Amino acid sequence: MNRRVIGVAALAAAALVLSGCGGASSGSSNSPIVVGSINTRSGPATFPEASQAAAAVFDAFNQAGGLNGRKIDYKTFDDKGDPATASASARELVGSDSAVALAGSASLLECQVNQKYYEQEKILSIPGIGVDPGCFSSPNISPANVGPYNDMALTLYYGSEKLNLDKICVLLEIAGSTRPAYQGAIDAWSKATGKKPFYIDDTVQVGASDFTPYIVKAKNAGCKSVAINAIEPDAVAQVKAANAQGWNDVTWLYLTSVYSDNFAKAVSNAGAGIYVPAEFYPFTDASNQANKEWRDLMAKNNIPLTSFSQGGFLAAKYLIQALQGIKGDITRESVTKALHELQPIQNPMVGTPYTFGTAASHANNTAAWPIKLASGTNAWQSSGSDWIKLPQ
Repeated sequence: MNRRVIGVAALAAAALVLSGCGGASSGSSNSPIVVGSINTRSGPATFPEASQAAAAVFDAFNQAGGLNGRKIDYKTFDDKGDPATASASARELVGSDSAVALAGSASLLECQVNQKYYEQEKILSIPGIGVDPGCFSSPNISPANVGPYNDMALTLYYGSEKLNLDKICVLLEIAGSTRPAYQGAIDAWSKATGKKPFYIDDTVQVGASDFTPYIVKAKNAGCKSVAINAIEPDAVAQVKAANAQGWNDVTWLYLTSVYSDNFAKAVSNAGAGIYVPAEFYPFTDASNQANKEWRDLMAKNNIPLTSFSQGGFLAAKYLIQALQGIKGDITRESVTKALHELQPIQNPMVGTPYTFGTAASHANNTAAWPIKLASGTNAWQSSGSDWIKLPQ
């Protein structure tokens, strides 16, 4: 082979490496490690704190020297609750930006939209807050949180078995194709307890201008307690609608999505009490050391103390632990291998250890801490002494 041919071949090989066509690489040993997330940060239901918390973790990691001097370049995208935008965002992040993994995402629908693409591109995602069913039915996605479906099963279980409530009615706000997943949660509770909902209404509109018709219907049906999957603004409106109807003896069983100081301050009359299964250790207990690192970092970055920011914080920490165990180049392939082989991570913020593994689907976080908001208190308080776990 002559010198000119050798030179052309060498240039072609160099171009291949520089273009990234030789595989999903993070670049040179000094270049940033690209990690990303896709979030619903605008639209009818938003989850901004998860990616904000993950960004704060990565920033602190970078300031401490990063991974042997290499910084994490954390790219976040807003899917606006739109499937086309979620799909385009994933392709920009994974394809154009050559991310090695995703961490800290919180979206209404991106898991379901992108799960097949992630499998095709052999990239893994650790959502801070898994919301749609796709987050819990893919081999490439393993959320840090319990998720709304196990959350529903746990809140029903706590209501019937710990609070001894009867005539529990279920009101569901259905977004996209989530109805079967919520039914699966209800069925899991029924299987564990032998009990069934007294009444189910799956027509509750997300972001309804007036929840009075749904509340009146449940009250007239004879419901003594109500399990609802509403997000915070809707939950406030629902409780106030019940107050306006004089329905002050109802016990509310909400999901972790309403667990915030803002919700507590907005609700003055909580009926017979609002019970929530906190997916992470309750942040209202400032004296406990479980949340100290998270609490301090959120305060430093002016990020709200919510379960969403807890999930984003943990997702970033889990990924960093996997990165630190890699020997050699940091590539999509090496990160995927590290997450697949990740040993269970114990953290006092959660009731079950986290690992990714190679299963066909993932739901690692399966425990919740019971908390309560009583009428007139405007502050959450612990309602138990240990994590709630649904019997297998």
